[in-house]
Parts: sequence; structure tokens; C-alpha cells
Amino acid sequence: MRKRRLAAELRRLRKEAGLTREDVAERIGCAPVTITRVETGQSGARVGEVSLMLDVYGVVGDEREALLQVAKDARKRGWWHSYSGAIPSWFQVYVGLEEEATSIQDYQPEVVPGILQTEAYGRATYLAEAVVPVGQEIDRQINLRLERQKRILEADNPPDMWFVINEAVIRRSVGGITVMQDQLDHLVRLSHLPNITLQVLPFTAGAHPGMQGGFRILDFPNPADPAVVYVEYRRGSLFLEKADDVSSYTSVFNHLRAQALSRTESRDLVMAAAQGIA
Repeated sequence: MRKRRLAAELRRLRKEAGLTREDVAERIGCAPVTITRVETGQSGARVGEVSLMLDVYGVVGDEREALLQVAKDARKRGWWHSYSGAIPSWFQVYVGLEEEATSIQDYQPEVVPGILQTEAYGRATYLAEAVVPVGQEIDRQINLRLERQKRILEADNPPDMWFVINEAVIRRSVGGITVMQDQLDHLVRLSHLPNITLQVLPFTAGAHPGMQGGFRILDFPNPADPAVVYVEYRRGSLFLEKADDVSSYTSVFNHLRAQALSRTESRDLVMAAAQGIA
């Protein structure tokens, strides 16, 4: 999150100074690609590099000190880096953003959202992969998920989370009867938390605007940090930040929650599904 904020500020300052990336690179003695990578958040800027860039842009006083502090903080490793061997880099980026979010809107058509999964359900989804990870790798991935859940669900100020799940999510028996019943019971318990809204999009809703797949929208407390849409696919993910993209996905999510059952109706349907698979 801090890397993203620093990138946006440095990009803004360069443009206000009327300089190209090549101009800045020449003045501070680095390759233009270095400036590009810093301004896009692809790599963390060294504090010395940021100091030189701020010299070029004429930034002084409190603004300079604040940006240098952001640069220092951006180079600190998050808790999730200890799992770096078990998760791809693009998902590490997501976990870092999730850690800072104040609200999360999540639509999932096929699987219970990770934050709401039980350990047994999550393990069953990994075992169902076309190429099953080795046992130790699965354990590390599960441990990461459990740590994410703990940090978000037990935080002093947890984010507001609004989940819309397709009815298929609660009808598909993942891991067998016992695992699925425990998962559905877990969803019911979590649905009572004040910061969690859980809705089920029923089959009777028919065609809907979310049929292209799942996505998440993350919002942040600082106005300088724009919302992000996160779309995951098999070998990677997309982080969409342009206002038009965020607006489009927000509109889709609003339509989905309008077509979904109410919180009470959704809870009743999940409870009925749990009884139905007994």
C-alpha cells in the first residue's frame, strides 16, 4: 500500500515539474526504466533515490519528510513475506492491499470467499486442483489463509465486508458432507458479525451481470489511495485502478446485491442447504 502511494505521489510530482522519466533519470544518474518501475509500483524505491527525485522536483519541508518516511516504510517486509515460497508474488500484492482496506466487496460464483473458509474446506479446494500441491505447500497456503482470517476478522477495526455468493457455492458439496456442513454453519455464524454482510444470489435470479466471473473491490481510508478491483485467474491476477474500471465493477456489484436475497433470507437458505446435505 505504501509503495503504491509513494508511486502515485512521485508520478504526480514529476508531471507537475513538467519532466519526462528520461529527464529525471538523467538528472539522478539512473536508467529510465528505474523511474518507470518506481512510478508504477513494480519495485520499491531506495530512500536515497527518492531523496534525489525530491531534489529534482523541488520538494522541501514537511512534504519531503513525509514522503521519505513513506519510502522507508514501503521497504519493510509485511508478515505475509514469510509465506513467499508458498504463494505467488501477485497474491502477495493482494494481501498487502487487503491488509490496508477499510471495505471489501466480494462476489464469488463458485467457491466460498477465502476469508470465510474453514480450514477443511480450504484444504479440499486445494486437493481438487488439476495439479495438486505437495502436502507441505498446501499446509503453508492453508496457514497463510488462516493468518489472513485472524488478522482481518479479529482486528480492532476490521473492514466492512460485503459478500455476494452464487447459490452454487452453497449447493456444491466440497470435501464431503461433514466438511460442507461445517462450512455452511461457519457462514451462518460469520453472517451475524456487524461488519459482515452475506447475501446469496439464488438460481431463480436468472441471468445477471456477474456471469463473467468473480471479483473484489477494495477501498482505503486515505483519499490519496484510489479503490482497486482485484480479478484473479488461474496463473495470475489483474489490479484495476482506473476510475472507469472501478465504477464499472461497482455498478455490477450493486446490481448483484440488488438481485440477491436479503441478509435474513440468505442466512435461512444457507441453513436449509446445510440441513439438505445431511
